[in-house]
Amino acid sequence: MTYSRPFLALSLPAFALASCANAEMGDSSSADPADFTFDVEEMAEFNEPWAIEFAPGTETIFITEKSGEMKFMNTATGTVGTVSGVPEVAYGGQGGLGDVAFLESEASDDLSERTIYLSWAEAGDGGFGAAVGRGTLSCDSETTCTISGMDVIWRQSLKTGRKGHYSHRIVFSPDEQHMFISSGDRQELEPAQDNTNNLGTIVRLNLDGTPAEGNPFADEGEIQSQIWSYGHRNLLGMDFDTEGRLWDVEHGPAGGDELNLVKVGTNYGWPTVSDGDHYNGNPIPDHETRPEFATAAIGWTPVIAPGDMIFYKGDMFEAWQGDALITGLGAQALVQVDIEGDTATEVARHELGGRLRSVEEGPDGSIWVAADGPGGKLFKLSAD
Repeated sequence: MTYSRPFLALSLPAFALASCANAEMGDSSSADPADFTFDVEEMAEFNEPWAIEFAPGTETIFITEKSGEMKFMNTATGTVGTVSGVPEVAYGGQGGLGDVAFLESEASDDLSERTIYLSWAEAGDGGFGAAVGRGTLSCDSETTCTISGMDVIWRQSLKTGRKGHYSHRIVFSPDEQHMFISSGDRQELEPAQDNTNNLGTIVRLNLDGTPAEGNPFADEGEIQSQIWSYGHRNLLGMDFDTEGRLWDVEHGPAGGDELNLVKVGTNYGWPTVSDGDHYNGNPIPDHETRPEFATAAIGWTPVIAPGDMIFYKGDMFEAWQGDALITGLGAQALVQVDIEGDTATEVARHELGGRLRSVEEGPDGSIWVAADGPGGKLFKLSAD
């Protein structure tokens, strides 16, 4: 079908945006506000969009919908199409179709015979767990694409009866030699401190899903050979900064959302420590009580409930280059964080309306944001 774009343009002065006074580090009231406005265009609506990703070399953005559908949109014309060949997903709770990822090395204006990676929740022995698959994408018309040969190359181990904290974000190292996958704790808590499973971890793999050489626990067993870092809770955003360092953003419990600089072999403490408490009010020891665990670069209480993150690398928003842009489901804003060395400081919250799920940089340096839920809007942010 062809989507008729309303082109809702909103000029948003940066100085009018909400501050980050609730962040543990960085008070935007002391930061210089961005000295420009930007326009917001409402481009389309989708049903529970979870991830958005441009196919490198094109103006086509792909959208996963949590219930198991996948769409794509030619952003130059507004034409929306459907992708077939998507795997069956276990839809329910926080589960369903998850991330979509492409290889920059395959950048081309041709959308035929291109590698595609997807993550999703699947059912199996013991309950549910996340899976990542790799297949080949081909687009035969303006409204039709097909995935063939979708093979599972990685699974969460173990499966549980719970339907939350899958995480399953996918990013590639800047040299495209390795794939990193976030694996949430599945609401099981203690497995995040037990490396005989891969829950509550970030795994580092070859592009075919096999464990990468040089992982820190490779001599401890098959599952351990996947693990890059551990002690994580529910990691819904990961990206590499301009220096080639990996960062993640993850949900805390009742308080204590985190932005972390991810370091090899490091334990981030969950559930032994957290700067939040359990939902029933039971306290959790703070990070400062256990210095052997890594401490977050930023902790948020009240939470922002992060949905995704990128580091902005484009030219359109020149003043934002190198900053982290984090979608806030709870904050209902695009949270902007300045990075200086190992120090992170929240500098602004850009309110677009509603719970924000996913963020992506466009080929021209524009910023694309998908809102959560049924009728979730896809927004384009452009410099004024």
